[in-house]
Amino acid sequence: MTVERLARPVGADRLAAVARSLLRAAPLCAIATVSPAGRAHANTAYFAWSDRFEIVWLSSPTARHSRNIDVSGTAAIAVFDSRQSWGDRDRGIQLFGTARELKGRAADDAGRLYARRFPDARDLDTDAYRYYRLSTRRMKLFHERRFGGATFVTAHVRRNGALEWVKTERYL
Repeated sequence: MTVERLARPVGADRLAAVARSLLRAAPLCAIATVSPAGRAHANTAYFAWSDRFEIVWLSSPTARHSRNIDVSGTAAIAVFDSRQSWGDRDRGIQLFGTARELKGRAADDAGRLYARRFPDARDLDTDAYRYYRLSTRRMKLFHERRFGGATFVTAHVRRNGALEWVKTERYL
């Protein structure tokens, strides 16, 4: 397989619009972490996101992925519509960054963000759970209808949430 680097940049507004549409496509995400021993772990969770592309979710602090985040402070998240059919125009998003358990005001803010997407969560007893946040630093977008077949666009996420094109790769 050959990877072709395309030189034409994708504008920040277009990147943000595609990223938001991909995040809206599914209520669940896959969270990838690595244990201190170097073993990979994946977990599925409901998620919400902020205007700065921060991803928040609820989880038990004793869960393997939560303990991995406690130690490493990093995670990756994938979001995709699982109803897609092979051979159709596919789409999905991968987000990479730092992750941590939220406390105090940050946890309250995450709770409001989460309840906006999942209104029934307002009544949830969260004593056994904590809010976690991925502060996205880099994302990889895959949207064949918007970018073309087998094309991945990588963007840097600035602290203010602005997206900056890094590269576009097409797999031939």
